[in-house]
Parts: sequence; C-alpha cells; structure tokens
Amino acid sequence: MSRKILLVGGAGYVGSVLTHELLERGYAVRILDRLYFGDIGLRDHRDRVELVMGDMRRLESDVLKDVDAVINVGGLSNDPTAEYNPKANYEMNTLAAKKLADLCVANGVRRYIFASSCSIYDRGVGDDSRDVLLDEETTVDPRAAYSGSKREAEKLLLDMAGTDFCPVILRKGTIYGFSPRMRYDLVVNTFVKDALSKGCLTIHYGGEMWRPLVEVRDVARAYIACLRADEAKVKEQIFNVSFTNFRISELALRVREAFRSLGHDIDIRPDYGYRGVRSYRVSSAKIQRVLDFHPKVTVEESVQHMVEQIRAYGYDDFSNPRYYNIHWMRLLEEAQKVIAVTGSVFETPGSEE
Repeated sequence: MSRKILLVGGAGYVGSVLTHELLERGYAVRILDRLYFGDIGLRDHRDRVELVMGDMRRLESDVLKDVDAVINVGGLSNDPTAEYNPKANYEMNTLAAKKLADLCVANGVRRYIFASSCSIYDRGVGDDSRDVLLDEETTVDPRAAYSGSKREAEKLLLDMAGTDFCPVILRKGTIYGFSPRMRYDLVVNTFVKDALSKGCLTIHYGGEMWRPLVEVRDVARAYIACLRADEAKVKEQIFNVSFTNFRISELALRVREAFRSLGHDIDIRPDYGYRGVRSYRVSSAKIQRVLDFHPKVTVEESVQHMVEQIRAYGYDDFSNPRYYNIHWMRLLEEAQKVIAVTGSVFETPGSEE
C-alpha cells in the first residue's frame, strides 16, 4: 500500500508540481488547499488526488487520518502579499504551521517538512563586507513580514523535535520554472513573460544584486528527498535548496541566450534608479553532502521548457492578475466587498434558487 502524504497548498505554484512528482513515485496524495487561485494547478491530475478544500488556519484532526507524512507549502508566499496583510501572513505562515505540527504530534504523524525561504538571509545591497556565502549556521534576524514569519515558524517547529516528531526545514532560493498554477512574479518567470510580451528585459538596480535560484521541479525533488531520507539524517535539520547563486544581470543574459536558441533576439535594458532590492548568496553544500541531492535544471533549460508549456497551456494572457499573487489577492478582496453588498452576481437578491 502506498504511503499517504498530506500536502498543504498542493494546488499552488510549487504544490501542483510537487503533487505530480509525488504521484509519479507512487505516493497517495491528500491536498488541503483553500483554492484561492482555483483548481487549475490540479488540472492534470484532479482525478488522482484527494482534495480537501479548507483554510490551513482551521485544521481539524481528521485531515491527518491515515496520513504518513506532511509537507506544508501553504500560506502566503512572497513579500508583497505578506506586507499587504501582515496579520493573515502571520496566521498562515507561523500560527497555522505550528497548529499543524501540534496535530501531527497528537495523531502520530512523525515527519513534517516545512517550506521556508532563503529570503531569511537577505542583507540588501551596498555593504560589500557582508557579501559572503551564507549557510544554515549563519545567524539570521529577518525583519520583513514574510521572512520574519517563516523564521519564527522554523524556531517553533524545531523546538518541538523529539522522539515522536521529526520536523525538517527547507529554505528554498528564488524559484523559477513552469507550473500549471503559473506565476509571473518571480524573476526568471518575469523575464520570460517580458521577453514574450515586450521583446525586452528590464534589470533594476543594474542587476547587481545576488540571488540563489532553483527550478520548481528541483524543489519538488528536494521535498521528496527529505521525505525518503532516514530520519536520523533529516530530523531537526535546516537545508538550503539552490541550484546556484546568480547576479540578476547574469540571469538576464542567460534568459536572452535561451531565447536566441529559440530564434528570438531579446534586448536587455538596465534601470539604475534606486529601489528596495534584496541581495544574498547561500551555500547548498549541506543538502548535497547529507542527502546527496543536486539540483539539475539550468536556467536555460527551464526557459525553453517554460516557453513550450506557456504555449501548450495557453498561459500567454500575461496581464491576467491570476499570475501575480498580490494582484490576485487584491482583486479577490475587492470582489468580496462588492458581493457583500450586491449578493450573487447574476441571481436576483433574495432568490431561493
């Protein structure tokens, strides 16, 4: 009998790719998702998963029935959405993560793999003396709403580690690549979108900032590596997950070369105006050493795959707010306010139908 995994956020950008990878390896998958972005991320395997529609802040024990392990990739997933509603960000990314861990302990589910972020390491630009490779032992003190909520969740989960509970933390670099629940608000994906829609790429701050990057399919493989590993190797451990560190300017050049291989000549336009930017580099030596895990998908390979899949799925309506987390959340909030006043969009107010 296959092992059953509870995947929180399984219809999201990472979750939908991870769902596919789990199914391909014979796991049974139960997804808990509120479906903020609809179920389009599950379009290719909707009939192969068990979907529980619900809010991760209101979990009940029955969601863990017959579950062998939990992977939590739910919650708000970038700085703009976290800063737009810090309260909801903290509730989902910290409090709900801890509540799920408590339920795991109460229901005998030992392994809990938590989605954290390398943005915890962000030190900004302008201080070359601090431009060093950061690892899991580096002291961190994130101040932003998103990274701060992730770090607090990490500490809460690691403090729970014991004979009956095995928390594992994955700090992922900036993700790129195609997903059925596509996003164009991630740097490589944004470059691909701009190349297809505008024929040019804009690099802010001259592209001087560093960022660790990793492809979404490699991210899914990292979660599965943590799922399969002996408990002694992963229990109470934090792992950075990154293909490598790039300056944004180099990323733009690599994206341009990928498009040239597809027969498109793309212009690069630097913008040297000041704006708040993130910059940090990380080491992924630990996950390579402990789990023999090595990301495989290059930026160029991912760009070519993205272009192919964007065309196959028809995801070229690039202005659609569904592809941008903060735009979609704002749209849903505005729609909720209108419907609260008007009622159903087409039905007559007070209609029993």
